[in-house]
Amino acid sequence: MKKYTVIPGAEPFYWEGNEIGVLISHGFMGTPQSVQFLGEALAESGYTVFAPRLKGHGTHEEDLENCHHEEWFDSLEEGYEWLKLRCTEIFVVGQSMGGTLTLKLAHKYPDIKGIMLINTALSVPGFDYLEGKTEPRFVDEPAPDIKEKGVHEITYDKAPLTAIHQLQALMKLAPALLPSITVPVLCFKSIEDHVVPAENSDYLFEQIGSSKKEMVPLFNSYHVASMDYEKEFIAKRCGQFIKQHIPKAVTSSF
Repeated sequence: MKKYTVIPGAEPFYWEGNEIGVLISHGFMGTPQSVQFLGEALAESGYTVFAPRLKGHGTHEEDLENCHHEEWFDSLEEGYEWLKLRCTEIFVVGQSMGGTLTLKLAHKYPDIKGIMLINTALSVPGFDYLEGKTEPRFVDEPAPDIKEKGVHEITYDKAPLTAIHQLQALMKLAPALLPSITVPVLCFKSIEDHVVPAENSDYLFEQIGSSKKEMVPLFNSYHVASMDYEKEFIAKRCGQFIKQHIPKAVTSSF
């Protein structure tokens, strides 16, 4: 199998801080670069932050073509296990498909202290016409859905059809998990999102089993909100959420 090199700037990032760990997942076709601002902001607050690069991402679209959605989850789960060795408490942030993977992780590991979801993907209507199709091999991708002009996201120009099918399979699994997820959740939804309709977040918020949950609408960001106009606001709210849900025994040791 051909070996692909990582695109410069698409590497995983890690900042060592206190015993509170924050795991951050990028989305479909994205890289850790898309959540780097958020990671840096949380690291500046003293937390230990890790954003893995999901398998097949940040290299070449042919690399993504051969991936199963379980391998994307494995990338995030390995990040969780690695961070767990270094931290006493773990929070998880996921954007788009990263949010979908975060739901699966929170379902498997109920000791996660809280999850922060940004425009979580339960459906991508723009891909619906490709269900069950065997061609084309690759689908041209539009520019990333970011309202702020001049923002560059590292991504692929083409999406492999096989990878789109894997994303669709992953999204279909998520609704059944929601009622049994009970960790605290902070849910961001862009009111104008041209990739994942805001109704995805509404459904998620209604169905999730968490008793501690909060919905935060974003009025000036499109889908890739972690790189858009409200990125500072998202970072601030994530920091407040983490502080709110840190066990008192840990807080007193700061």
